[in-house]
Amino acid sequence: MHVIIAGNSDSKAQEVVRRIKEDTLNDQVEFLYCDLASMKSIRQFVQTFKMKKLPLHILVNNAGVMMVPQRATDDGFEEHFGVNYLGHFLLTNLLLDTLRGSGAPGRRSRVVTVSSATHYVGELNLDDLQSRTGYSAHAAYAQSKLALVLFTYHLQALLTARGAPVTANVADPGVVDTDLYRHVFWGTRLVKKLLGWWVFKTPDEGAWTSVYAAVSPALEGVGGCYLYNERETRSLEATYDPELQRQLWARSCQLTGIADVTQETFGK
Repeated sequence: MHVIIAGNSDSKAQEVVRRIKEDTLNDQVEFLYCDLASMKSIRQFVQTFKMKKLPLHILVNNAGVMMVPQRATDDGFEEHFGVNYLGHFLLTNLLLDTLRGSGAPGRRSRVVTVSSATHYVGELNLDDLQSRTGYSAHAAYAQSKLALVLFTYHLQALLTARGAPVTANVADPGVVDTDLYRHVFWGTRLVKKLLGWWVFKTPDEGAWTSVYAAVSPALEGVGGCYLYNERETRSLEATYDPELQRQLWARSCQLTGIADVTQETFGK
């Protein structure tokens, strides 16, 4: 199995690659640089990956930032929306042709997108996706996670309509003990430090649902699900609104400049 680790930190990624090789005795693990805060970097990553002529059976969209101060990506997007959502939107769309070519009836390719229970309190403001009229780190983070769920459901609808051998699901890892909490309220950090061992999942435990979504035989041919603790559960009611899904998708195509790519991939 050939595994590609994509990320924006060479030193951290190389350590992950080393550990995976040691633990699995699989030498086909490598790192490719990809900064989701830069559309140029994402396009370069996709170009480099496609030059390898490898199949793509599983794409896990897992990167993200949380509760960061108001700041912008290289392309001028609010960072939560740009990194957590638009970066994954662009990456997935640019790889759809490879995913489709790698899937087959009975063995579909899979897109697993990691969201969060925070999406339940999120609101999608189509008139101000960049949070310019009033910035709240929590609201911006929740919006980005809500957008990921809407994106996944609409992607699955498009895949189903075109008979593509690809499925798309959402994984909710739960509350996991990671460095993402370094920007949250100091009281939350204190609770995490004192009670993290009891309240928070370990990173390995937090990955279980994503791994389940990626490889479980029970999900062969099954898409459009929100998965928590390896079980399908109901997401926020607004995420099932096909018109809201469509509007976000159309706006995302405009922001990332991939409208033509989308039409080419799915057909008109």
